[in-house]
Amino acid sequence: MSEPASVSAVRRREVIDALRRGTVPQSGLDLFAVGLDRFEAALDDDLATVTRGGAAFHAVRGDYGSGKTFFARWLAERAKRAGLATAEVQISETETPLHRLETVYRRLTERLATATHQPSALRAVVDSWFYTLEEEVLDGPEADEIDEDDEEALAEAVDTLMERRLADVARTTPAFSAALRGYRRAVTAGDGATAEALIAWLGGQKSVAASARRAAGVRGDLDHFAALGFLQGLLTVLRDCGHPGLLLVLDETETLQRVRGDVREKGLNALRQLLDEIDAGRFPGLFLVITGTPAFYDGQQGVQRLPPLAQRLATDFTTDARFDSPRAVQLRLPGFDLPSLGELGKKVRDLYRDAARHPDRVTARVDDAYVGELATAVAGGMGGNVGIAPRVFLRKLVADVLDRVDEFEGFDPRKHYQLTLSAVELTDTERNAAADRADDIELNLP
Repeated sequence: MSEPASVSAVRRREVIDALRRGTVPQSGLDLFAVGLDRFEAALDDDLATVTRGGAAFHAVRGDYGSGKTFFARWLAERAKRAGLATAEVQISETETPLHRLETVYRRLTERLATATHQPSALRAVVDSWFYTLEEEVLDGPEADEIDEDDEEALAEAVDTLMERRLADVARTTPAFSAALRGYRRAVTAGDGATAEALIAWLGGQKSVAASARRAAGVRGDLDHFAALGFLQGLLTVLRDCGHPGLLLVLDETETLQRVRGDVREKGLNALRQLLDEIDAGRFPGLFLVITGTPAFYDGQQGVQRLPPLAQRLATDFTTDARFDSPRAVQLRLPGFDLPSLGELGKKVRDLYRDAARHPDRVTARVDDAYVGELATAVAGGMGGNVGIAPRVFLRKLVADVLDRVDEFEGFDPRKHYQLTLSAVELTDTERNAAADRADDIELNLP
């Protein structure tokens, strides 16, 4: 069936363009999600808990190609519809080591997004917060005592309200509220350079001009110990300006398995600390999701290396996957089999068709049977490993088949298309799984 007419042309095109490039779209994933409906009710309950001031956590597990990144971005879209801000942070050994929480926080602010602002939304969020505080002052019980045109009195009242809002944060991380005050003064004075520098400092950026830091009365750069305080402050700011929480995704945590033993233990301990702080109620409005492979959760080079963390994440997966609870701490992604891969292809074909110049031709020449045959052929080219086939399958379907059918009246994929898988277009994992002659795999279709 076609997607609803309410799907905008821009949204549809963004999805198709990303699939054509072989990447996961940044948005619109609900248009072609397959197999995630089992998680919807439980995750929506989690989002509701977060919007009410609670917190939530899940560890997502799945092999390469099972759709962990897709799942995270699909959940992020649901979070934005619920009013939350979102941030997806890729954990890596060099760029974003998990044990350096100040770096994780910096990446978080760089990737911060809302339904109306793309990354980085930090300055937009802070500006919205100050505007909200001003409106609250002007509408509050003391409004009669403040002239709206008296900028000095209004600024003083906003500062007082800001201090009340950040009281809990200021007790442990006074620099956060100090930088916010300095930012507001710089904006009021028209000092754009200082304002930009202080927003960067609030975002955990390094090498901020010393003059800007002096203006706000703060010192040095953000460190590991202050990072959690800054996160607490950010959640407060988000909540006050209409975003009841933050979905933070720490993707590819399995990279911890490849680092030095001491670094690995620091990273695992940082994760344990973060979970303990969530359980203790320090981060109202935080929905934390981590993703990793089964080896990360079950192996001795991963979570099992730190027993307290292993205990927190322990989930029984000995039963049939059909009976996995969507409310468990760990969520197991089932990955793709051939029927679900075919279903995915049909959804993408329908999405493409609704924006095609020749929709009838797309329907006739890329019918359900052909989509299934292409899925089988691509999976076969991957050594029968369906789980790692979706990315390549969708890229071939869009770029090699659907584009040509729509562009050329005489093109019939059954007659004129032969599937080839070049090593150049495959990732290392896909290349290892591919057949011996990955550059010459024929698609035998009737």
